[in-house]
Amino acid sequence: MLNGKISIRTSEHREIVDISEDVDAFVTKHQYHSGICQLTILHTTAALTTADLDLGTDQDMLDAFEIMMPKLRYRHPHDPSHVTEHILSSLIGTSLSIPIDNGKCVLGTWQRIVLVELSGPRSREIVITLI
Repeated sequence: MLNGKISIRTSEHREIVDISEDVDAFVTKHQYHSGICQLTILHTTAALTTADLDLGTDQDMLDAFEIMMPKLRYRHPHDPSHVTEHILSSLIGTSLSIPIDNGKCVLGTWQRIVLVELSGPRSREIVITLI
């Protein structure tokens, strides 16, 4: 088992960032041939998932996330205005497991590993554990 981190700098308040190449580079650097790549983002206002990134689908995802969140009177003591980001992070998920085979992450034809930025721009840290 091996642990490491990658940092991703986001540039928008809300955006989808393709991190597939960054994850594959980590796997290649550490010469893992087969196993599991476990990803965990160390933030409560960002998430990890997989997505098809055809032109416009990133914005479609962000629009759908926005519509899913009800406009409630939130009680978050720190900053009620970004409670939706915390909830979306929990719903989308902060960790992801991807199989590794022949030294590469195993993804479907159109599947990409993405960071969902919900409260940027920021620098985000992702822990990668190779098992």
